[in-house]
Order: sequence, then structure tokens, then C-alpha cells
Amino acid sequence: MPGSSPSPDPTAADREVRSCPPPQRAGAPGAPRPRADEVPERATAVADAAAADVAPSTAGPAVPEPLGDQRPAPPRTFGLVVLLGSMAALGAINTDLYLPSLPQVADDLGATASATQLTITVVLVGMALGQVVVGPLSDRYGRRPPVVVGFALFAVASLLCSVAPSLPVLVGLRFLQGLGVAAGAVTGMAVVRDLFTGSVAARLMSRLVLVIGVAPLFAPTVGGALAGVAGWRAVFVVLAVAGVVLLLAVRRRLPETRPDVADAGTGPGVRDTLGQALRTYARLLRDRRFVGFALLPGLAMSVIVCYVSVSPFVLQEVHGLSTGQFSLLFAVNGVALVGGTQLNAALVGRFAPLTLLRVGVPATAVLALVLLAVVLTGAGGLAGLLVALWFLLGSGGLISPNAVTCALAEHGRTAGSAAALVTAAQFGLGGAVGSVAGALGGDERAMAVVMVGAALAACCSLLVAVRARPAAAAPAS
Repeated sequence: MPGSSPSPDPTAADREVRSCPPPQRAGAPGAPRPRADEVPERATAVADAAAADVAPSTAGPAVPEPLGDQRPAPPRTFGLVVLLGSMAALGAINTDLYLPSLPQVADDLGATASATQLTITVVLVGMALGQVVVGPLSDRYGRRPPVVVGFALFAVASLLCSVAPSLPVLVGLRFLQGLGVAAGAVTGMAVVRDLFTGSVAARLMSRLVLVIGVAPLFAPTVGGALAGVAGWRAVFVVLAVAGVVLLLAVRRRLPETRPDVADAGTGPGVRDTLGQALRTYARLLRDRRFVGFALLPGLAMSVIVCYVSVSPFVLQEVHGLSTGQFSLLFAVNGVALVGGTQLNAALVGRFAPLTLLRVGVPATAVLALVLLAVVLTGAGGLAGLLVALWFLLGSGGLISPNAVTCALAEHGRTAGSAAALVTAAQFGLGGAVGSVAGALGGDERAMAVVMVGAALAACCSLLVAVRARPAAAAPAS
């Protein structure tokens, strides 16, 4: 971020640096790959440079990068965070801006409410599939081309949605929207990994979550007002314009951070690229350390999805809150989500990402158990429920940014594929576990039980990751 920032605690910083092995030149025999909780000295230099908003080369002599890949000089971090955050947030905005229009769509196209829900489901399916495809392509052809193609597809599909004559056509076009917008989140994670590691990367991930989290908080309100004034088709026109604006911003401002993208034109063909992608995914899934970290964002997302899906019934039907009161509480809990990630951004300057995970994951489990106890005993009434829920949602801010950083730390050569698996697991696991609360009755007890289960599963996943050996260096794509 532009401007100066306070220096981290020198004692904690010294302890962290002393825990790292002596720097070795990339490719030297026996040079170890750093663990996810280690902060390479070059990353620390980049952190100081980013805080001062100057080029990293002015922060002092560079230490050879121990990860074995040559990284381009990072651009100014404020603009990069805004751009990458906007790219990733477009997927959530695409759903949240459209949600209030569902009744209008059903009436206008003569469809049932359940059939109209397919226009939400197919977007998530398209995003999950798109992420798996985009990851290897960004490793093979560079970070920029998949995003340009994806956002162009999103813009065209959005414009066609605005003139869709029937629900089946709209469903098909929404699937294409999901395919196109998937490139944003995957590429954002990969770009951060290309440029930064360790605490610097975790801080950048936290800033991304801020942008991603704030935008959807206002999207339903804006979408409802827009649909009320101009109809549901106008929502897709706005989405098409947003896609075009981001497409132009990517072409002008997004740097190509894939170190060896210049060699893409001389590599294997499509069939070989597909085989290479499958081998990369198989290697990643055999890496217990990666899998353990990659599951954590999805389990953290499960807690949020469970809250979003059950809280309207619990707070409005059971506790009698009005629509306005519920909207206010939803915004307050949104502050907890965003505040947790920004607390993490402040702490990663003093503590390693893995250290914060070792605190955040158990804390989430303890807070989930507290919420369950409040629900079962009725202690504190509605106020007790809301306070316990607020702290539980905020604790997730210590999990996702650090887990993503640790998951990608040892896979710089295949960061796109690794990011694709992380985001696919986040959407898939979050949606699957979050839906269990509805199957258990959809009340506050079901919500608390599912949250406890997800938090305890996160503890097990972290234990697997910490005990597993770091992966061997991935071959070049």
C-alpha cells in the first residue's frame, strides 16, 4: 500500500529470519525449498519496498531467490490489489447483483421459482469447471491471455443474457458467464504467488479479500434498485459493461508475471498440454502438504455459506427480526468478515502465515463450540447468539489468506494449476458442506453443528499439512 507503515517487531522478525535456512543460489545442489511458514529475505525486501511504494531494488541488495524461478519486479501494490481484487470479485458480483431479480425473471419468462434457481446453480458449475481449465492454461501461456479471453466471453454472454427470450437460453448463457468469469480468481492468486512469497503474499491476499468482500455487500442492494427501476435485463447490461471495463484494465495494467511465458509458442500442442495439465493435477493431489492447506479455504467458506443460507430463517422467522433489521445485521457481520482479514494483514508483518494458521484454525474451532453451547443452552438469548456468531465469522480472516499462501508457496512453477484446485475446492467444498445445514433442518442448531464440524475438519486438515513433508520442486511447464 502506498505510504509508510510501522516497522514490525524486531524481536519477532529476528526469530522468524533465524528460523530460515541460509539463502542458497537457485538451482544449487542440495538447495532446499522453503517451507510455507518461512519468509525468504527477498520477500522481506519486497515488503519494505511495497510499504514505501518504491521499486524493490531500492530496498537494498537482493538475496538470490531460493524458489528456483525468476520473478519480475512487482508493480505498485495498491493498483495491483485493486485490479486483482476487482477481477476476483466479479464472480461474486455476477451472482449477488442478479439475486434480487429472480422473481422478475420467473414472471417475465413464465418459469417456476425452482427452475429459475438454475440460473444461479449453472454459474457456480461454470466457475468450478472454468477454474480447473484456466489454471493450466495460465501456467502454459501466461497469466494475461486466459483473463482477456475469459472476460471477453463474460461480457458477450452478459449482453446476450439481457436479450434472452426464454429460460433455457438464459441458463445456457449463465453457464458461459461462469466459465468466463472464473479466470479472475485463479489468475489473481497466481499473480500474487508469481510476485511475492511468505508474509508479503499473505498480506496481499488479505487486501484482496477486502476488495472481494466489500463489493458483494452492496451488490444485492444495487441490483434490487436497478431491477426495480429498469427491469432485470438492465442488470446484465451493467454486468457486460463491468466485464468490458475490467477487460480493458487487464490489457492496460495487468503485468505478465509468468517468468518463462516467452517460450510458450515453442512448447507442446493442445493434446500434450492437456496431458501435462492432468499430470500436474495428479502431482498436486498426491502432495499431502498442499492438499491439507488447499482444503482450509473451502472449510472456512463452509462456515460462511452455512451462515448465509440459514441466518435469514433463524433471525427473521425464529427471532422475529424485520427485513431492515436483518439487512443491518448482515452488514455488521460483513464487517466482521472484512475486519478479520485486515487484522491478518496487520499481523503477517510480525508473524509467519503458518503461525497465524496455527492460531486461527483452533480459535475458529473453539468459537464454533462456543456458538453451539449458546444455541443449546440459550445463554444470552439473541444477543449471545449474535456476539458468538460475529467473532466466529471474523476468525475466518486468519485462515483463508494464510492457507492460500502456504498452499502455493512450494508450487511457483505451477501456481495457476495450484490456485485452480484451491478455488475449485473452495467453491465445491463450501457449497457442499454449507448445504448440509439445510438437510439437517435449517435451524440454528443445524447451523451450529455444521459450523463445528467444518471447524474440526479444518483442524485435522491443518495437522495433515503441518506433518507432511514439503513437496519436491515441480518441473517446468
